[in-house]
Amino acid sequence: MKLMKKAAALGLASILTMGLMTGCGSSTDKKAEAGKDDKVYKIGITQYVEHDALDASYKGFVDGLADAGYKDGENIELDLQNAQADQSNCQTIASKLVKDKKDLILAIATPAAQAVANETKDIPILVTAVTDPADAKLVESNEKPGTNVSGTSDLTPCKEQMELLTKLVPDAKKVAMLYCSAEANSKFQIDLAKKAAKDLDLETMDATVADSNEIEQVVKSLKGKVDAIYTPTDNVIAAGMTTVSMVADDIGIPAIVGEEGMCNGGGLATYGIDYYKLGQQTAKMAVKILEGEDVSKMPIEYQEDCELIINKDAVKKLNITVPEDLDKEARYVETAKEGK
Repeated sequence: MKLMKKAAALGLASILTMGLMTGCGSSTDKKAEAGKDDKVYKIGITQYVEHDALDASYKGFVDGLADAGYKDGENIELDLQNAQADQSNCQTIASKLVKDKKDLILAIATPAAQAVANETKDIPILVTAVTDPADAKLVESNEKPGTNVSGTSDLTPCKEQMELLTKLVPDAKKVAMLYCSAEANSKFQIDLAKKAAKDLDLETMDATVADSNEIEQVVKSLKGKVDAIYTPTDNVIAAGMTTVSMVADDIGIPAIVGEEGMCNGGGLATYGIDYYKLGQQTAKMAVKILEGEDVSKMPIEYQEDCELIINKDAVKKLNITVPEDLDKEARYVETAKEGK
């Protein structure tokens, strides 16, 4: 009996010891797993210029990451750099972000994207507010990028925007295509708009600027030559939209624009995408990359839903009659006041 009791005691002790060891092993495993979550991902962001659309893309990206549990100062470290519409600044920023060995880089707008894509073929790059990444030579194709670049396109419905022009300015015969000649994304959209204009029996003429300093002079030169202006999601024009609208209103030329921020700057109307939502969409792609997905296999994504936006101040100044069907569909905005 004593031997049996002793054996039982030894067995119980053995079981307890094994249990404790198992418990310790589980604790260690949990700590190891927690250790993985402790990594702080470094995300570099290069933005070409400040204006409503690009700023909204950035905000949507940051909020989208936060919604997914990735918060700046906690498990991610965001480094935002703005090139202020200077190509040499784009190159400098790209070099710095690569040198800092970021885990992921977000490039907002085509010039910023091209600069950083030329700087690294290893760090995953997401782009947003880029009209056609394939046309900009950032990917092999939009369906199968095949490079370290993917992201979201801000391709807008150029055809629908030109049709909108004919409805709001029904007597228009000739349209000025206002854009910056240095922006590849603008040229791509202008080609689409010209094709749509031709189908609508509209004559077009180019009105290009090299930089923001030329906007006022170029718009003034359109007086008596055209009946309307069309400008796509062009970064230089968007940043100088207040100047565009001020001059265009004075000479009585309505402007159909590429996105809502340009309407807020005084443009007459647009069928536009939501850049904030585009940023959120890009953030979802970023989360997939941080969690192990291969960027080279992620197709470029698009935003399908567009909204009709009309500037009621421009309607009044230009004495525009909004057709009843458009009036019911539209969301009206006012021209943003200086300092707002």
